[in-house]
Amino acid sequence: MIKLGEKQVLKVVKKVDFGVYLADTDPEEKVLLPNKQVPEGTEVGSKIEVFIYRDSDDRLIATTNEPKIMLGDVRMLKVKDVARIGAFMDWGLEKDVLLPFKEQTRKVKPGEEVLCAMYIDKSNRLCVTMNVYQYLLTNSPYGKDDKVKGTVYEMSDNFGAFVAVDDIYSGLIPKKELYGNIQIGDQVTARVVSVKDDGKLNLSIREKAYLQMDTDAQKVFSMIEQCGGKLPFTDKASPELIRDKAGMSKNEFKRAVGRLLKEGKIEIKPDSIVKK
Repeated sequence: MIKLGEKQVLKVVKKVDFGVYLADTDPEEKVLLPNKQVPEGTEVGSKIEVFIYRDSDDRLIATTNEPKIMLGDVRMLKVKDVARIGAFMDWGLEKDVLLPFKEQTRKVKPGEEVLCAMYIDKSNRLCVTMNVYQYLLTNSPYGKDDKVKGTVYEMSDNFGAFVAVDDIYSGLIPKKELYGNIQIGDQVTARVVSVKDDGKLNLSIREKAYLQMDTDAQKVFSMIEQCGGKLPFTDKASPELIRDKAGMSKNEFKRAVGRLLKEGKIEIKPDSIVKK
């Protein structure tokens, strides 16, 4: 059986002027390997490893070129063009592959790189999607407190930021761990907080509390200086205001303020924090 979107070894069953026809076990099910792709010395009966896709006329065709992505893979691909039906992505072959609009988690633009997975659509064509969740692996080599890097591929108001660790493993930065303006496509460095029973990774973009405290204290002190030596709220402010203004939780903010207070760098007023 000839498998669309995969590499396989097929046998030459017929030579023609414009190439050779390849088949698996059924000689009636053939696919063309064009002349410019045929290795020197190929004869009927030779076996060749090829990748199968569809040409511009929607016919199955073989190539010995290496595609940047295959069926079920998750890879970074560059946007070559955006058209009425979606974006056309460079995957290393002559015919670009389509990223349909309905498979985009955000609008893409030419020249940028996007994390994609390859699938076969209802018309039996190869396409790619930015909805990569189901294609990510859950057997990562990482454990608690390991540092990892990954690509944010989805943002959820309920759950947080979904991250493809190393662009292949499934991870999540829970909503409570989100700080700053993280967006789809961002590259993040994170710490593994835990490995779930199903192998997915829970992540944090912040260090453990005792390591993060110094960084947070420096950040708060810089904020005070930028505000002319007076921050117009204290650690008694609402968690929402603190997260919005300082990019940290209320507890983290209180620890940072406590560190600065202990160091004698600040004074807490009823409605403000001032530099000494």
